[in-house]
Amino acid sequence: MSSLDPIIRPKSIAVVGASRDPNTIGWHILDNLLRNGFHGPVYPVNPKADSIHSIQAYPSISAVPGPVDLGVIVVPKQYVIGVVRECIDSGVRGLVVISAGFKEVGGSGVERERELAALVRKHGVRMVGPNCMGVINNAADIAMNATFAPASPPPGPVAFMSQSGAMGASVLDYAGSLGIGISSFVSAGNKADVSGNDLLEYWRDDPDTEVVLMYLESFGNPGHFVQLGRKITRRKPICVVKSGRTGAGARAAASHTGALASTDLATDAIIAQAGAIRAQTVEELFDMAMAFSNQPLPASNRVAIVTNAGGPGIIIADACEAHGLEVTELASETEQKLRARLPEEASVHNPVDLIASATPDSYEFALRCVYDDPNIDAAIAAFVPPLGIQTKDVAAALVRVNQEHPEKPLLAVLMGRDRLPTSVGELHLARVPAYIFPESAALALGTMWRYKVSAARQEGRSVEFDTDDDGVAQIFESTLAAGQLKLSECDALRVLECYGVPVVPWQFVPAADGDLPTRAARTAAALGLPVAAKVVSPEIVHKTDVGGVVLGLESEDEVARAVAGMVHELGLGAGRARGPSGKLGRRDLDGVLLQQMAPSGTETIVGITRIHRVGPMVMFGLGGIYVEALRDVALRLCPLDDIDADQMIREVRLSSLLGGIRGQAPRDRGAIEEVVLRMSQLAMRHPRMAEMDINPLLALEQGVVAVDARIQLSPEIEEAASE
Repeated sequence: MSSLDPIIRPKSIAVVGASRDPNTIGWHILDNLLRNGFHGPVYPVNPKADSIHSIQAYPSISAVPGPVDLGVIVVPKQYVIGVVRECIDSGVRGLVVISAGFKEVGGSGVERERELAALVRKHGVRMVGPNCMGVINNAADIAMNATFAPASPPPGPVAFMSQSGAMGASVLDYAGSLGIGISSFVSAGNKADVSGNDLLEYWRDDPDTEVVLMYLESFGNPGHFVQLGRKITRRKPICVVKSGRTGAGARAAASHTGALASTDLATDAIIAQAGAIRAQTVEELFDMAMAFSNQPLPASNRVAIVTNAGGPGIIIADACEAHGLEVTELASETEQKLRARLPEEASVHNPVDLIASATPDSYEFALRCVYDDPNIDAAIAAFVPPLGIQTKDVAAALVRVNQEHPEKPLLAVLMGRDRLPTSVGELHLARVPAYIFPESAALALGTMWRYKVSAARQEGRSVEFDTDDDGVAQIFESTLAAGQLKLSECDALRVLECYGVPVVPWQFVPAADGDLPTRAARTAAALGLPVAAKVVSPEIVHKTDVGGVVLGLESEDEVARAVAGMVHELGLGAGRARGPSGKLGRRDLDGVLLQQMAPSGTETIVGITRIHRVGPMVMFGLGGIYVEALRDVALRLCPLDDIDADQMIREVRLSSLLGGIRGQAPRDRGAIEEVVLRMSQLAMRHPRMAEMDINPLLALEQGVVAVDARIQLSPEIEEAASE
């Protein structure tokens, strides 16, 4: 990603729009560059000033005497494109456009940004922004703060990208107060050129960056994010806060999958698929960052808790269990060592309760004991300040133990207000993460363990199936040619057959040829009794809800009576005449779908939905009539590999049902995974398909079988994301 070097590692900078007025952004950016000690020349550009900050100013970028790597543009929106052209003509290779008034304001701003993006791409110049706060690089040989943020964070191993300038300023201030060191920071703004994915590629090989934090409002190209994340997170954690938690999930959808694949569920799926970690809040993001940037990853999930109060110890233990950590028993030798020195009232079991009279020496002794225990690979020390014991002295004891055991992570919880800021600061300087609340420490340590497991995950294998894509295309074209977007049940089953998904044997009996009950009875006998009968009508979506399905019909007479009864009760017929408002009236009837009774199995659902600006996603969950009530589903962005399919099934809370309960045989998970992968291929090869459900897909002891399917087409193909 050397194309980003002029922005993140420039040798010289021009501030176009630098100002003498300390109330302007142009003044603050120049001031921050000088205060931070940027190692190269800085050129203020302002046609109305001879000098700014005692530095010679220049009337235009073309008047600057030396080469310029980075141009920071702080001029009114109407002048930006002209200034960018001057920069390009002068050989400037990187741009940071601070100016606002582009896509974010709508209207003419959208076209203004489109013209700006086309201009820089035409000439191969990279640009951050517009509508951004700037860029920081704390590397010792760069020392650049090209932002107007009031706070300058200390150097360290954390790279941070924020799509919001205001959020970026707040977070930089917060990072400084927590002692989190920043390697580089980019306020991406509108992402007209440089995107979050570009920055991930840059930080992947940046030796100064060990942890990546991201505040996102949109993914840009989610597929590329997943591909990059899978590579980067094997070496560096990526922690993400994603705003915009609601929206698409509330809309009416033609399928269970479409209704369940809300914006937030899709976000969870994309971040997990990339191997990244999602923080629910900015506070959580920095709780994680403190741990990742200061402590080693735990060798296992076995943790010891040392505290001077029983309540916090119990809270931490519960939170640890909730985040996948094991508050394991201490070795008997460890308990004996603790008992020999601690007061009789103390508890030497894990959590170790030193009681309120515990001194700094007690903490130091107890932590040394648990760190020497072969059953323990991490520790959380919690301190509630009693009378007479100084928090800073306990903090110093924790630092000494941490220095003796650099291979095992130590996290601190300092509760109460007595000298808390000073003590927390001392711990942070010594690279011991300190938290105010017990749950925060447990979350951070649990996240470190989950990341370690994720980073060691196997590489997924792409699978390609031999499928009848011409047959699928023909079915879709016929549906669209008839002016329809929703496939008939029969055509949906045919699509599954084209894609090698086992389907319950079926026959369709059209209504148009007269005497439907009799013909249905004969067809059922030929198909093989017993059968299920389902009405097929474009006006009935959920047939079970209105009595449009009858199961277990064992004779021709039963079939005939059931079909006649459904047609009568549902008011079905050939016409579309409607009764008075509020009454059922007559509804179209295409015919009756007859299916052999399916074997007994566990009901699952596999579906596809195409989310705007995200792409096609496959869903898996436990199916049947309760799927939307339980909302126990997993999503993945296409294309999927075999590891994705396996993880999807494991993520579903009720997936244990597939292992067999109450004497049932285990279900064929491999067959389910194959259907999931086949549907991923279907979604990728046929972009006109908007939504699809296979519900239920019965999981059997051997294999699977689809009972019902629903497919909705899109009126047009959405353009793929380009970032």
